[in-house]
Amino acid sequence: MATQYSTYATIPTQFVTSANRIKFAYRRLGAKKEIPIIYFNHLAANLDNCDPRIMDGMATQHEIISFDYRGVGSTSGDDAKSIQDMAKDCRAFIKALGYPKVNILAFSMGGFISQELMAMEPSLVQKIILAGTGPRGGKGVSDVVKLTYRDIVKGFLTFVDPKFYLFFTSTKNGKSAAREFLNRLKERTVNRDTPVKIKTLQTQLRAISKWGYEEPADLSKFTLPVLVINGDNDRMVPTPNSYDMAERFPNAQLHIYEEAGHGAVFQHHDDFVKRALTFFAC
Repeated sequence: MATQYSTYATIPTQFVTSANRIKFAYRRLGAKKEIPIIYFNHLAANLDNCDPRIMDGMATQHEIISFDYRGVGSTSGDDAKSIQDMAKDCRAFIKALGYPKVNILAFSMGGFISQELMAMEPSLVQKIILAGTGPRGGKGVSDVVKLTYRDIVKGFLTFVDPKFYLFFTSTKNGKSAAREFLNRLKERTVNRDTPVKIKTLQTQLRAISKWGYEEPADLSKFTLPVLVINGDNDRMVPTPNSYDMAERFPNAQLHIYEEAGHGAVFQHHDDFVKRALTFFAC
């Protein structure tokens, strides 16, 4: 890859049109591989919400690809109204890139979507990391709506990005990690992605709420390697869900970061990248 595009903050945004006529915006970093890592992003996130330290770190040994969901950021179309429809779109995106098999790094809502993708097409995914996420029908998953709106209001009143409250603990270390993370998201200064619309946030929250009340999936049928990661104090997708998934996936590993919340992988990005590289290398 050309030197000027050696970091996530500088790589250009590309586009590909899927069979279902969605023009997906995406960014790819790292030497091209037969099996890339696809990054599944969180609620109301566009390409600029990917942590540059994680993307750059993963790209030292892998090709990693981030993308905007349908109707989000610079991707065309209307917002998908269910987690299952988002999964169908993601499958179309992967197929449009021409990959018969991928690895997945999924955070938060991205974990919901990727689990539905595996249910639709199990052979598509070789390995998966599920960070800050939970299973369909998991404890407290449907509560993310009221929590998100509450912290949005709190952020508005305190002139702070809501992710400061949603992703991190209120401890000294948590607040410091939050500030560092939010500053990293500003490193890209040109050709930034289209901002996420309020309508997108609302549509995605309704989809999450619905998914949180649905019947749990049978995770025992997925025999692929799974790495479940979270903080010990995740308010958005309560940490007990991580323990639950690790027990229900037959080939799962679990790591819980102490004194960390929903965004534990951002707070401990150096350690997380090392763990992720080891996991995908095995």
